[in-house]
Amino acid sequence: MSNRELRYIDDAVADAASFARFFDGAHAGFYIGTLDEAASATLSANAHLKLILGYPPELPDTQVRPFDPPRFVDPEARASLLERLRKAGSVSNHLLRLRRLDNSIAWVEVTASAEPAPGEGLRVEAILSDVGERRKLDNQSRDIQAQLLQAEKMAALGHTISGVAHELNNPLATILSWAERLSDHPPDEKTRRGLAVILGEAERAARIVRNLLTFARKRQSTRAMVDVNQVVKETLALRTYEQRVSNLTLIEALASGLPQVFADAHQIKQVLLNLVINAEQAMLTAHGRGTLVVRTWHDPDKGNVLLEINDDGPGVTPEVESRIFDPFFTTKEVGKGTGLGLSVAYALVQEHGGRIWVRSEGHAGASFFVELPVAMRPAPTPGASPAPPASISLDRFKGARVLVVEDEPALAVAVSEALGDAGFVVDRAGDGEEGLTRLAEQSYELIVCDLKMPRIDGMQFYRAMAAATPALARRVIFVTGDVAGTDAERFLEETGCRWLSKPFRLGDLLRAARDTLS
Repeated sequence: MSNRELRYIDDAVADAASFARFFDGAHAGFYIGTLDEAASATLSANAHLKLILGYPPELPDTQVRPFDPPRFVDPEARASLLERLRKAGSVSNHLLRLRRLDNSIAWVEVTASAEPAPGEGLRVEAILSDVGERRKLDNQSRDIQAQLLQAEKMAALGHTISGVAHELNNPLATILSWAERLSDHPPDEKTRRGLAVILGEAERAARIVRNLLTFARKRQSTRAMVDVNQVVKETLALRTYEQRVSNLTLIEALASGLPQVFADAHQIKQVLLNLVINAEQAMLTAHGRGTLVVRTWHDPDKGNVLLEINDDGPGVTPEVESRIFDPFFTTKEVGKGTGLGLSVAYALVQEHGGRIWVRSEGHAGASFFVELPVAMRPAPTPGASPAPPASISLDRFKGARVLVVEDEPALAVAVSEALGDAGFVVDRAGDGEEGLTRLAEQSYELIVCDLKMPRIDGMQFYRAMAAATPALARRVIFVTGDVAGTDAERFLEETGCRWLSKPFRLGDLLRAARDTLS
């Protein structure tokens, strides 16, 4: 053999050794083998492919078979891969879910070329890349996008709902006021019962409107340092009887030493109660029984307290999951739910600077998570209002002149007559413009004024009145069906005047009148 031939052989051996080192040392899975409809056979598989699929490194290459039918999470995906390889002869960045040796799932992208093999099979040379981390980041990005989209929907609907609530609260306030006045002197027992029903149903409708306003982030809250575990215990205590008679088991796993959060305890209870009742109904509908797990823990890295409500119900499909916090969306039968519970929970958690989301694995139940930021106690506000004065009888103010500025005639009559029955001398004005005319003609000790009115509204009326008669500026009670909407909220804070949210009880109005005059 000539020297030239020997050098050629040496070079070939060196090239083969270099290729072998590259093949085994590459940070991608290399596969060479054959595939057909029923099975696969492996000729070569490198170390990184074994790592991706959870095979021990010493396992013979022939026993590493990533493309065998049992390795595919989706059986149709294997048939689709074979079809594409036969038709096009290659695939590029083809996404697959494959089962590792321990049956966990690996997301991989396959770039492969194929040519016919003896029989019906294909000879395939493929590169497999593990894209699990990238999928996780993509999912997180989608979660953030979904939260932003949800927030945009909430903001858009909030403006609409605020106006709708105002329109509903005006007739509700009228119904409540007249029913309350008539119930003071019912002519007979049957009428008394009827008025009680009207009062009860009107208050029920008012609660629904308050839920709408809460969803629209239009409701003021009173916040303090709150022990989340205590709120959880108090809320779950409300469901003890229902859970016991409904074959539901409760497991509490509350972490000790949780830092407090700055929150409205009542609103957090409302969030938790909505989530618990939702979980109970899901389990009872699916199985007639179930186990509810409520957990809390602290994430010091993020500075958050987390709450989980887990059920073993039917779970949440991806289609439902994408809409589950939408207002008026419900999977319950007609009449079984309003579709507002989870929307209200979402709005309240967002208002607290927190986050709420759901996870569900097929039919293995669902977990709702609430994340609330840990906060330090805020410093007291300088010049805070003193405690309210002690109770004072209205007899002291009999004969005091009151101006009622209200554009809803029926409500204005009910309020005026209630104040008149309490001993006040009452005049009425249908809007702010008429109210200013009355003020120019007569002096008053108290004004009861709606905020939203045609022509001159409550804010414009107040500013003109305060400029003309500054002594009367702190003797105004505002009533409004749109409680805390941006400009109105700032206005009420600036004036320091008392205000009542429609619909209100006449007793609350009389107490506000007494406190304002005193």
